[in-house]
Amino acid sequence: MYSQNLSLPSGCVLRQATSTDKWSIRSLVLSAKLDPTQLRWQQFYVIECEGNLIACGQLRNFPGAQELGSLVVKSTWRGRGLGSLLTQHLISQATQPLYLECLGEQLSQFYSRFGFVKVAFDNLHPSLQPKFRVSQLAKKLLRVPVVFMKYQGSGRSEDKGDKGDEGERQINYC
Repeated sequence: MYSQNLSLPSGCVLRQATSTDKWSIRSLVLSAKLDPTQLRWQQFYVIECEGNLIACGQLRNFPGAQELGSLVVKSTWRGRGLGSLLTQHLISQATQPLYLECLGEQLSQFYSRFGFVKVAFDNLHPSLQPKFRVSQLAKKLLRVPVVFMKYQGSGRSEDKGDKGDEGERQINYC
C-alpha cells in the first residue's frame, strides 16, 4: 500500500467545504469532465491556496457504504501530491465500506496504491449498484474502460488503527 509523507504547499489548507465553495467545486468538476449532477458541497473536502480552490473530493453517503468521488486537482497544481493527499484524507474520513469508480488503468493504478482493489459490478455494495448501473452498461455495450474499486480496509476504524510498517503520515490539515 502507498505510504508517503505528504504536506501541503505553503499557504494552502485542507478543509471541509462550505456553502461558499459550491460554485468553485462545480467549476473544478466540470473542468475535469466529471458528472456534476450529484454534487453536495456538504460532502466535500477542498484544498485552498491563497484564497483559491485548487482541489476537491467528496465522500458520498449511501446506506451501508460510501463512495469516494469527484476527486479533481486543478491542472496547474497537478504533480505536487495534492491528489494523493486528498485521497488519503478521504480514506481517513470514511466510516463505512468505501468504493469508487474510475476510467482507465492509469487511474485504477493510482487508487490501488492506497489500498483500493478492483471489484466486479456484482460485488459492489447493493446500495451503490443503482448509481453505478449506467457505468456498467457503458462498460459492456460501449467498452468504456470503467473500473469499480473497493478500499480493502473497508473504511472501518479497526482497519485504520495498526499501520504496521507504513509509519505515520505527516499531513497538515486546517
